[in-house]
Amino acid sequence: MTSAKSAAQMPRGRRFAIAAATIFALIFGTAVIVPAWATPSYPTQAEVDAAKRKVAAKKAMIIKLESYLADLSAQAEVLTTEAQIKAEAFNQAQDAVDAMTTKVKALQTQVDAATAEADQAKRQLGQLAAQMYRDGVGGTSLNLFLNAGAADDLLYQLGASEKVAQQSDELYKKSIAKQQFAQSLTDQLSVAKTELASKAKVAHDAFAEAQAVADALQAKVNENKALNRTFYSQLASLRNTSADLERQRAEGLANEKLQQQGSADFTAPDLYTVGDPDTDKVETALAFAKAQLGEPYVLGGMGPRVWDCSGITKGAYAAAGIYIGTHSATNQFNTMAAAKKLIPLKELKRGDLMWYTKEPNTFNGDKYHVVMFWGGGMMLEAPHAGATVRIVGIRWGEMFPYGGRPSA
Repeated sequence: MTSAKSAAQMPRGRRFAIAAATIFALIFGTAVIVPAWATPSYPTQAEVDAAKRKVAAKKAMIIKLESYLADLSAQAEVLTTEAQIKAEAFNQAQDAVDAMTTKVKALQTQVDAATAEADQAKRQLGQLAAQMYRDGVGGTSLNLFLNAGAADDLLYQLGASEKVAQQSDELYKKSIAKQQFAQSLTDQLSVAKTELASKAKVAHDAFAEAQAVADALQAKVNENKALNRTFYSQLASLRNTSADLERQRAEGLANEKLQQQGSADFTAPDLYTVGDPDTDKVETALAFAKAQLGEPYVLGGMGPRVWDCSGITKGAYAAAGIYIGTHSATNQFNTMAAAKKLIPLKELKRGDLMWYTKEPNTFNGDKYHVVMFWGGGMMLEAPHAGATVRIVGIRWGEMFPYGGRPSA
């Protein structure tokens, strides 16, 4: 899916590069099993022309062609869902890398500061030890023996010496404590770096799996486009219409099927009171998203010219000054839930977020796709490989029963 050209479109410091290129620069071969379908023997144009001569044969051929179109759409939909699930797995893995990278950087800063303090304390301790050696208690006792007339002064010095010794002991203990603290932070940094490397490998493998499914979906989309052109032309020939009209008819039927497939739960109760959306901020977010219509979906994309599902939602609301979570559909859901901004689907308003999940009855399950409610039964989304940011009818199947209202 990701060609050299689309890769060049990505912003510098793409999220995955943190995990793979910067930290590992490793190549892992990951085999991903994707569905395989038998290829039927499609009718030739000659067979279609022959069917036109008989009413019954023509009807049968139309049914057959429409069946092929529906089957191709269903196959692509299976791959689409799988690709979205794998993409979300990668986004979550990359989130873990980002969090651990931040932790490593913070620990490194602390280690540098603590090490500098420990080194300074050791230098001070060395200087003090040298001074005490030169002006030790033994030297004071000798002076007291040889200079009895100055006993009071020397005894004072001895007391002062003992006081200095006490202070020196405190300084010594503090020096040791600073060295131990610096070593403790260094140990924590070492553990964090190891964990970061482990998480980066997980992210790399997740990306490889997601990319493999995305590539399979892209290949299926390309194959379907070629076959669909033939079928549209053949249907147009049988119905005495145009290929473009047949395309619109087929796409409309496919969209209706997707919207009716499964049923969303509109009976979910209110969890708590959520305020109305901030209309100005919602329109700012939607205007940003609308400006990206037609731009391609790319795994891990978050602008400026490529997007994935959680990338476009995050970017849109960021334009309105609202943080909705990290670059992950699941994290964005969790962020809305933590902020108590979840609303039942029956209360959806323009700009609300909606999530798809394989676990509609639990709040803890992963959300594999996120979209923005456009209003009027429509939604805005960055759907999958081979497609672009678009506004389409809502597909209610596998929709989580609660949406999110970022601007409330």
